[in-house]
Amino acid sequence: MNYHFDPESECARLVEKPSSSEDIFNGIVLHVKRDTVTLSNESTAVREVIRHIGAVCVIPVTENNEVIMERQYRYPLDKVIWEIPAGKLDTPDEDRLSAIQRELREETGFTADEWTEIGDFHPAPAYCDEYITMYMARGLHKGEQDLDADEFLDVYAVPLADLVRDVMEGRISDAKTQVCVLKAARILGL
Repeated sequence: MNYHFDPESECARLVEKPSSSEDIFNGIVLHVKRDTVTLSNESTAVREVIRHIGAVCVIPVTENNEVIMERQYRYPLDKVIWEIPAGKLDTPDEDRLSAIQRELREETGFTADEWTEIGDFHPAPAYCDEYITMYMARGLHKGEQDLDADEFLDVYAVPLADLVRDVMEGRISDAKTQVCVLKAARILGL
């Protein structure tokens, strides 16, 4: 099966066309809409959609192939989880590299000499338009954290090989962290 295709010509029959849209909630981070769409068979369906400003994340890898990781409480999950540094954009047109450089410095105190964009992904495309741009940072330099007033997290250096094992054994549930750990391991040949 060829999964590389031209969406315009080969997938037109799959496209849903919006016919109406209603704002349900406009928050600080999320905006929820209820849209009515026309399907390819001319019937209609309702789509509840979360609109998100966008986000960035980074897997900061030391010269010893350790990853600068965070442990952070996540209210929706009611637990502390392992994550790589990340953050939402301040504005829709904010430069994504500048945004993740800021987030890395604020959350961990680290800066980096080398930045490599390693792709984009949609964490929940069934109901949200958020996309996250992923980076790998090398040539790390330790500085001081500058956390937001409502931000509390601990920073650790964890061997990348251990993180790969933990992802594969289900001990890391955060999607952006899973993707970046596996991509970094592949890129670095681990």
